[in-house]
Amino acid sequence: MSRFDRSLVWFRRDLRDTDHAALYYALSQSRQVFCGFVFDTDILDALVADGVHQDRRLDFILQSITELDAALRAAGGGLIVLHASAASAIPQLARQLDVQAVFANTDYEPQAVERDQAVADSLSGDGILFFSSKDQVIFEKDEILTRADKPFSVFTPYKNAWMARLAEADGSFFLKPYPVAKYARALAPPPAALEQPIPSIKQLGFAPSNLGELKIPTGMSGADALLEDFLDRIGAYGTARDFPAVKGPSYLSVHLRFGTISIRTLANAALQAMHAGRGAAGAATWLSELTWRDFYFMILHQHPRVVQQAFKPDYDAIAWERGDHADALFAAWCEGRTGYPLVDAAMLQINQSGYMHNRLRMVVASFLTKDLGIDWRWGERYFATHLNDYDLSANNGGWQWASSSGCDAQPYFRIFNPVTQSEKFDADGKFIRRYLPQLGKLSAKRIHAPWSATPDELRQAGLTLGVDYPRPIVDHAEARAITLARYAVVKKSDAGE
Repeated sequence: MSRFDRSLVWFRRDLRDTDHAALYYALSQSRQVFCGFVFDTDILDALVADGVHQDRRLDFILQSITELDAALRAAGGGLIVLHASAASAIPQLARQLDVQAVFANTDYEPQAVERDQAVADSLSGDGILFFSSKDQVIFEKDEILTRADKPFSVFTPYKNAWMARLAEADGSFFLKPYPVAKYARALAPPPAALEQPIPSIKQLGFAPSNLGELKIPTGMSGADALLEDFLDRIGAYGTARDFPAVKGPSYLSVHLRFGTISIRTLANAALQAMHAGRGAAGAATWLSELTWRDFYFMILHQHPRVVQQAFKPDYDAIAWERGDHADALFAAWCEGRTGYPLVDAAMLQINQSGYMHNRLRMVVASFLTKDLGIDWRWGERYFATHLNDYDLSANNGGWQWASSSGCDAQPYFRIFNPVTQSEKFDADGKFIRRYLPQLGKLSAKRIHAPWSATPDELRQAGLTLGVDYPRPIVDHAEARAITLARYAVVKKSDAGE
């Protein structure tokens, strides 16, 4: 016998109809289940206020929910899509549908936590229950703690505890997919009064992006295709992932961000590859990267202050560059005009595609904070606006790692040299040539540092520094010395770790 007559599943960053915790719990406990999604004006209006008029993520969501709606309708249901403030729209929709419960998957970002609490309170006033389920991580909140029952602040022991916890049930309990299809008969189509087309990008107040030109796979089918492709080359992941001109990553990060595939599916795939032996090393490295994702979600839950403050409080004493000069340096970084080819190519990659290779994320973050002396929060905000796969916890964790202010971060005195990074990870300059064609005729020896080329080499390459390509805006050796002095305020805390 069903516990509820009617329920509502609120889809957010979980745009799939398989292995979905909230959908499973609603279907298995209800006679009828409605499904809804809200284009939240509280989020979209903030983007517009920041001057964002095109956003690939919106196009990705639109295509993904179109596929989700079709899948739900094929199973007897459908998606009610609204364009409103979710905090008020969900309680109103729940009242219109006369449901007894609303099911959603847990979101760990502080603003989302606040929103969900407001929704739960509003629903409670109408006698409607609100259920939140773990879905986007394997382990959440306080599930992985030290022996002293404290949150971890260093990744490796966290990972060891994470793996040990997984092994307790041989992974079968924590990675078992939710059998949604078994209960799909409870899906209910949207009532006629609420039937309306999915809004267009224009109706949402935005212009179309170049997502289609980039041919980025969207939706559940896109995620499945990317996973299938990646599993054929997962064995090389451990080394190939560091080279931006090589097809090394899985390219699934945006799908994890919007939940078009479940984290359990990916963790299971990694474990199966590890146990199969073939490609085990690469699969183990990839599983470690998935574990980093859980780690950063845990850090955000345990220390929500990191959204605005350094995880290591002493690092908030650093005197970052300010004023017109800092603004000019930051603009050059954003626009790919630093004079360091690998940095500039990486910034052009994110500006043109919304994607940046993970190795390059570390390089450009180090360059911004330790070569230019710009506050890591500036870079974090820029990535938040431009990354297709933007995730607050991972983005914040990555930027604080690069600036040495975060948990388990690189020491402040370890500063990436953008030229040696380029020589090591893009030795032939293939990645650089793709985004900086004006440097295309430089030799592999000179392309990493065009200013080192002789006048004859520049002439033969058809290149005039300062005209076709900028000279370096800072000298790395000088910047390194300044950074070491800048970080002197935290020297004692780092030395004591």
